[in-house]
Amino acid sequence: MDCVFCKIANGEIPSKKVYEDDKVLAFCDLQPQAPVHILIIPKEHISSAADITPENSAIVAHIYEVAAKLAKANHLDDGFRIVCNVGKEGGQSVMHLHFHLLGGRSMKWPPG
Repeated sequence: MDCVFCKIANGEIPSKKVYEDDKVLAFCDLQPQAPVHILIIPKEHISSAADITPENSAIVAHIYEVAAKLAKANHLDDGFRIVCNVGKEGGQSVMHLHFHLLGGRSMKWPPG
């Protein structure tokens, strides 16, 4: 498999890790869109949120638990955004489930 996020999770490609446990890895985005921009990925390859099943859905809850810890650690007390793009039309550029934790500035809707 030629998945860049799998390679990052396996340590084949370096990243600026901010959190790691046996299930997930969190690291700084290379092209940050906010003062805090962290990617949170499962270590197990799941292509996208469209591939969540009863067998693997617990990882999503765990990712949100990690996101809450990271938000607190980064002093995002006034709020933050969690984004999960799904598929090419949804803006997903790496076909490995991942969540963007964004904060440190005012967020707008629609996104911008």
